[in-house]
Amino acid sequence: MFSFISQDRRHSRAFIAFIVYITLFLDNMLLTVIVPILPDYLGHFYSQSNASFSIPKSVLYKNFDLHYVPKLIGATTGNVLLKNFTGSVDQQRSLDSENGSIGILLAVKALVQLVFNPIVGNVSSKLGYSIPIAFGTLSLFLASVIFALGNSYASLFVARAIHGVGSACVCVCGMSLVAQLYTEPDKRSKIMGTILGSIAVGVLIGYPFGGIAYDIVGKAAPFHILTVLCLMILVVQLLCLDFSCRQQTSSIVVDEGHSKWIPLLTDRLILVVIGAIWISTSAMSILEPCLPLWMISVLHPKKWQLGTVFIPDSVGYWIGTNFFGSVAYKFGQIKIAILSLTVVGVSCIVIPSATTVLGLLLPHFSLGLGIGVLDAALVPLLATIVDSQCGSDNESDICESSPNYGAVYAIQQIAVSLAYSLAPILGGELVPWIGFPWLMRVMGLLNLVYGPLLVYSGIRESVHCMLQKRADLPLASVEFAHTEGSYKRFYNAVD
Repeated sequence: MFSFISQDRRHSRAFIAFIVYITLFLDNMLLTVIVPILPDYLGHFYSQSNASFSIPKSVLYKNFDLHYVPKLIGATTGNVLLKNFTGSVDQQRSLDSENGSIGILLAVKALVQLVFNPIVGNVSSKLGYSIPIAFGTLSLFLASVIFALGNSYASLFVARAIHGVGSACVCVCGMSLVAQLYTEPDKRSKIMGTILGSIAVGVLIGYPFGGIAYDIVGKAAPFHILTVLCLMILVVQLLCLDFSCRQQTSSIVVDEGHSKWIPLLTDRLILVVIGAIWISTSAMSILEPCLPLWMISVLHPKKWQLGTVFIPDSVGYWIGTNFFGSVAYKFGQIKIAILSLTVVGVSCIVIPSATTVLGLLLPHFSLGLGIGVLDAALVPLLATIVDSQCGSDNESDICESSPNYGAVYAIQQIAVSLAYSLAPILGGELVPWIGFPWLMRVMGLLNLVYGPLLVYSGIRESVHCMLQKRADLPLASVEFAHTEGSYKRFYNAVD
């Protein structure tokens, strides 16, 4: 039976895309399922260290950093209640203090993923995409086991670090595998946008799933379930992914031995696209640690409101990635990206103007929608750019077979990891100096400026130079003609 499934599904690209979707879904679910559990978990750890020590306010606050839900906000540990944060000035100032160990714990996953992204990009050029995906899923499985069985801060730290390794593998090679399977730009845009939606689904399901399972059964229960799910998808990967064709994804390497990263890092088109992804993601990551403090100080929200305010951006991101991939390809991926940056910028500027919690819902939704649409437009475009690079270098035999997408998606994931690891730190340092409203206004202006200036001028110049470079080359094949036509479409989309 297993051999029948393997033979029947091995060459089904739709089923392979489904496997990638589920893998990324589990990755983000593991990221968020711990959030409702973390306060009591850390409270238990601190109580073991010092019986008279209640969980620090900074620890409780830190658990509101990444899309928090009512279950988490309703939880209390020790003598600390959320309503106390709206009290005296000293209590509000105490929110600005960060607990070093907790900050490291929350940052280690993104930092480890940041380090391993380029490593995975290099490994994928030698081993292909299937082996790193399976290894990443195995890492998610091990992280879930450690989360379930661990009872110390060190165990949490190790589990988060292992999760970072797994995320690097499945994010870089998962998207690369889909790009390799779907060579048609229109289908690629649609499928990759849908797969990006798994991030939002994992986020939306992870928080309530973790809170409900923890409340009913206990701390280890949600991780036991995730362990089983990761093991099941790992078995499916071993049966259905093709681990034998490792040399189909060759790297872009010149004869002199220069790294395949050089053509990507010196391509202005790629740099501008990566910059757009980075600056839009930074808008969300810089908002997450700062908004709860501002709400507590200015809007005085109820406990459940402090968490649900982050739900609309996940819904918006899911809508943007699932329904706008084909739209972006039809109307011009660059044009849609510029409009998305405008939506993100306006949303950032409007957020500090809200006078009620309800007034935050629409700008939060539009912020998530803008980032989702931008990702659905630009992430598939990166694969098309790599295709064009490989096609333009065919006469020099730089691409020995099919393009290697691992490096370009490693660069994309580096930008995302930088946004989620550095932007919150930068925001936390700037808020005491310029305040949260001006921080968001500056971030909004940066997104607005990046759209019409850098994206337009950078891509127009890059495409124009490439068209001039190819003007003297004969169109020896239909594939080459299609590559030139795709660049003309990008150029026209900007015009």
